[in-house]
Amino acid sequence: MENYSKARVVEQPSACPFPNLSADTPEVRVKDGSKIRNLLRFALSRMEADPRGTEEQQRRPTPDEGSQEGPQEAVGRPLCKQIIFTACGKGVSKAITCAEIVKRRLKGLHQLTKLTYSKVLEVWEPLEPAAGLDSLTVSRNLPAIWILLSKEPLDWDQPGYQAPGRYDALWAQAAVREEGGGVTGQRAGHRRKRGGGGGGRGKGSGHQSGRSRESGKGQT
Repeated sequence: MENYSKARVVEQPSACPFPNLSADTPEVRVKDGSKIRNLLRFALSRMEADPRGTEEQQRRPTPDEGSQEGPQEAVGRPLCKQIIFTACGKGVSKAITCAEIVKRRLKGLHQLTKLTYSKVLEVWEPLEPAAGLDSLTVSRNLPAIWILLSKEPLDWDQPGYQAPGRYDALWAQAAVREEGGGVTGQRAGHRRKRGGGGGGRGKGSGHQSGRSRESGKGQT
């Protein structure tokens, strides 16, 4: 490929794997260069009853802060009961981070996760067209993730379903495991075993300092 240069990249996103969704369900497409702060601001404004409670909104009040119409007038759209985060390639980890932050901000959200593949076409053009080389099209399949967060209950029989508050249970299990011993207790016992031995460079009963040896020589 030293005789070619990448001309353009065409991404063909996968279809949404969640059927029967409402038409007003927002779909947040997370890219590798997307800022989490901007993504969360949009997601919370569509899901939260008071989006001005975020730190960013507290530093910069909205023009409709004193209106009596509620948060629907502030954002110009009605609140949604569901939202989708989707990403492919390097943006997958960022989409997961956004979904976890929203779940901790809005309690009681049901989650459904689907893993798919997104097709990406890379078009390569020859550096010297007069050399008789043809353009190349490389097709790649990148892993993609779709995360559905819903205020309404979802089908818990579907693979990838996560009930509300499940992450709290996982953290509680980890804390109990650490308190009961586990790896931490083994390491502490290992350290005590090493410190309890009589070896090492410490002064033992038969060790004498330089002054005691010199005094012994003077007496003889």
